[in-house]
Parts: sequence; C-alpha cells; structure tokens
Amino acid sequence: MNRSFIPAVALVVLLLAPSAGCGQNGGGDPTDDPRFQQAETLFEAWLDAKMAYEKIPGVSVGLVHDQELVWAKGYGFAHQEEQVPATPSTLYSVCSISKLFTSIGVMQQRDEDRLRLRDPVSDHLPWYEVEQIHSGGPVTVEGVLTHSSGLPRESAHPYWTGPDYPFPTREEIVEGLGEQTTLYPAHQYFQYSNLGMALAGQLVEQASGTAYDDYVRSRILDPLGMSDTYTDIPAEHQGGRFATGYARMNRLGERPEAPFFQARGIAPAAGFASSVEDLARFASWQFRLLENGGAEVLDANTLREMHRVHWVDPDFETMWGLGFAVSQRDGERTVGHGGSCPGFRSTLQLIPDQKLAGVVMINAQGTSPEQIWARMASIFGQALKAIRDDPGAATAPPASLAEYEGLYESDWGETFVLRWDGSLATVSLPTSDPIDAMQKLRRDDGDVFRRVRDDGDLGEEYVFHRSADGRVERFDVHGNYSRKVR
Repeated sequence: MNRSFIPAVALVVLLLAPSAGCGQNGGGDPTDDPRFQQAETLFEAWLDAKMAYEKIPGVSVGLVHDQELVWAKGYGFAHQEEQVPATPSTLYSVCSISKLFTSIGVMQQRDEDRLRLRDPVSDHLPWYEVEQIHSGGPVTVEGVLTHSSGLPRESAHPYWTGPDYPFPTREEIVEGLGEQTTLYPAHQYFQYSNLGMALAGQLVEQASGTAYDDYVRSRILDPLGMSDTYTDIPAEHQGGRFATGYARMNRLGERPEAPFFQARGIAPAAGFASSVEDLARFASWQFRLLENGGAEVLDANTLREMHRVHWVDPDFETMWGLGFAVSQRDGERTVGHGGSCPGFRSTLQLIPDQKLAGVVMINAQGTSPEQIWARMASIFGQALKAIRDDPGAATAPPASLAEYEGLYESDWGETFVLRWDGSLATVSLPTSDPIDAMQKLRRDDGDVFRRVRDDGDLGEEYVFHRSADGRVERFDVHGNYSRKVR
C-alpha cells in the first residue's frame, strides 16, 4: 500500500474486546484483508486532499467494529509549528460530546430513583430561577436531555466570544439564572441548549451528593478504562499531549492559532477532552452492553432507551434521544454526538445494527468531522461487509500494478490512481464522495487501460507513459496529459 502522499501518519491497531466474525477467517484482523487495505488507500487519498485544500492541521480517526478498535490513525500535526504528529492518543477538545457523559450520569440517578424524567428541574435545583414566561408545563429533566425544554441556548455570559472566551463558573451560571427567561413553551420546539446540559451536570451533583468531576470519573470513566478523558481540558497537557487548536480559515487562507480555554461551569455541556482511543472504548462499551445485556456502568435497557427517539421536531428533520442525537444514514439508525469548540471539531457516531462506530477529531474550526465520518462509514463499511460475507474471497492486488499508483496533476485538477478490485481505478480530487467519483479501469495491453462503463462495456483509453529510466511519469486520456507528482 502506498502511503507516501499522507503527511505525518501514526498508526495503532488495538484489540479492545473479542470480535465476532469480522476478519478473513471468521475472527481474524480485517485490516489484513486486501479489501480493507484498498479501502484504506482510497480513504487516505481522499482525506489527504481534503486536509490540503482546507488547510486542516491535524486529524485523528478510529473505526470500531463489533467491540473492537480495528483501525486508528493520526494525520497531519497536533502542533503544526513544531511538526508534532497527530496520533490516536492525541488529546482534543470534544466539546458537546461531553453531553453524552452528563446524560449517562442523569440516567444513572434516574435508575437509582433519585430523580424522574418528568420531574421539573426546579424540584431538584433550589437555586433554579429562570423565569417561566410561557404557558404550559415546566422545564423538565427529559426536556433538558432532549433539548425540548424551552430553555435558551446559553447561559447569560458571552463565553463563545473571542479572544478570551470567558466561560462562567458554576456559581456565575447560577447567579445569571435570575436574569434569564424561557425561550419557548416546554416541549414545543427543539432548541439546542448548553445551559440546559450545564444544569444537567448540576442535577447529577445534587442527586448524587458528589461533585460532578468526581462523579463522572468514579461512576463512568474509571469503570470503562477511559483514563485519557477529562471533564475539562487538562492544562497540564497544554502544548504536549493536548493538541493546539486552530481557528477557522480566514480570507487570506490562513488558520490563526486559537486560544487555550477551559469551559468551567459549562463543562458538563462542552468541556471534555479525550482521545480517539478513549472514545473508541466508549463506543465499544455500548456495543458490548447492547449485545450482552445486564448492567455495566448503565443498565442495557437504559442505554437502549437513550438511543431511542424521544423528541421529533415539528419539521420532522431533528430527532433526539436522551442525550444522543438520532438520525438515519442509508436507512439505518445512527446515534451519537458532534462537538464544536474554539479550535476543534469532533464527532462520535454509532450504527448499532452494523455494530460499526467512528471517531473523528480535528484541531481546526470550520471543517466537517461528520463528512469524514460519512466517508469512513461508506468506504470501510462496504469493505467490512464484504469481508464478513465472504471471508476468503479476496486476493492481493497484482504487485505489477503498484507502479501506476499515485497522485497525478494537470491544470484541470488532481487524479489519484490506485489498485482496486484486482485492477486500477482513478478518483478526481478533491471530491465530496470518492466512491461516486471513482472510474474503474481494465488493462487492455501493456501500459494501456480502458475505462469500465457502468454497463460493463469498455470506454476510452487511459495511456500511461514512462520516463527514459522506465518509471511511470504521466497518463493521457482523450489525448490530454496528467503528470505524476507523487
């Protein structure tokens, strides 16, 4: 496999738990299968172009299949100026993914009969003073977890405003409640609310009698072995294991460094830091609990309850479980959460029926981790399904074709050539979907290949040309050349 076009790559393959039938021989390592390897080459070529054209400093990704972290990598840099590579163990702000841990804490307290979903928040937080200016029911625990409570989006502080990002303390949030009013009647509209989830963290504290950080560490993170997850960004790792964040790209095509921040009282909604490896453990636990039943950190039926849709907005486009966003991808239910904070974007997504999950962490604003996850799910999902359905079918691509692989360039754009299903394929870059952009080729004679049409017939010729020393240096199609650049 040719990875020369990918900068600063770090690879790790971790076995978090036994996997059932995902490898070539009903339980082997799927990354050894040629179908997985060609999928990896395609994904990396696509991601390399995305990072280059969007000037993304670093990306860390991981793929969980049936309780196993089968593949995890870092691309680019955690600290760009120092050229420190991003890895699967690099720490990033995961921002709103924090809400999943807070929601689990609330549901643990529900299962222990210390609160109920229909309870008004004011029954548990005596200092709750948000003025109810709309008729109808009160702000409830369930409304907070489904973002249908009617609360405003934020606390009464400008903490998303740079350059200082003045996140309030818990005490400042409480003090500001008296200045705030409800935005909508309860259970009428979806309104994403960091204020609501910050209050959910206080619900956990009040019901359990334990400080939020201590509770999450002892009741969730430690039992799951998530030692690299923090309820607020760890200042001791700034400039080291914690990646430098970079702002959105400005009109000059530059990404300034984003300031270091901590979410303080907003931490239950947006403060956590974690790594790909740790969030993979979190995803693996969910698949394990759903498969085995019983109780581990949470009762299995409670997790199923959290994954089910509890709120559908009137436009039928927004669905939410208890803490989890719920959506459909290619007709299958996906649950998870994304995160966006100063200098960082991230997503954790699970497809329960496929037992497939992905983690994407980026140290740059203004780019989409969900798009990267979508490409991971489609490219690797197809490969894993093929490996599962027919473990022994694949054969290694002909080594003789490797010399054609690489990135080619013309004034009209880039073309990546890779070995695919025993022959060659081309993909124009950049592209939103490399599978849709793929053109499959079949060798005609020597250095001449022809495009395979959708109906199976052969189309135009792709003619590869060699330098005086015999190396492939360009190809032409329709008489026009693209030069091999790497």
